[in-house]
Amino acid sequence: MRIDQASNPVLEKSFRFSLAVIEFSQELVSRKKYRMADQIFRSGTSIGANIRESQNTDSRSDFIRKLKVAAKEADETAYRLELCNSSPHYPGNDQLASELHEIIKILSKIIGTLKRNANPRRE
Repeated sequence: MRIDQASNPVLEKSFRFSLAVIEFSQELVSRKKYRMADQIFRSGTSIGANIRESQNTDSRSDFIRKLKVAAKEADETAYRLELCNSSPHYPGNDQLASELHEIIKILSKIIGTLKRNANPRRE
């Protein structure tokens, strides 16, 4: 069964981001930047994989846990993209960093909302 990405913005954005990560990784490989290509490929595509996996969890806590893993992978990817953008020895990709920033904001909002709804204040 295929999950409808069009009806879920974070799934759609993370899928498109993964495709862009694959392209950027190929650019890094063509410049013989193999280690960075591998690291960005792994963490960058893991974001969408964890978000997708979260769609099939059995509990709210497992759902949140998967989204937190995706957020951690996003932070790692952001760090590596910052390195590329800041180093004169690596190609930069501001568009990729911008797309990732959007995904991070969405994940933070979802996680924060789920946590607040799970622990409502009692008055």
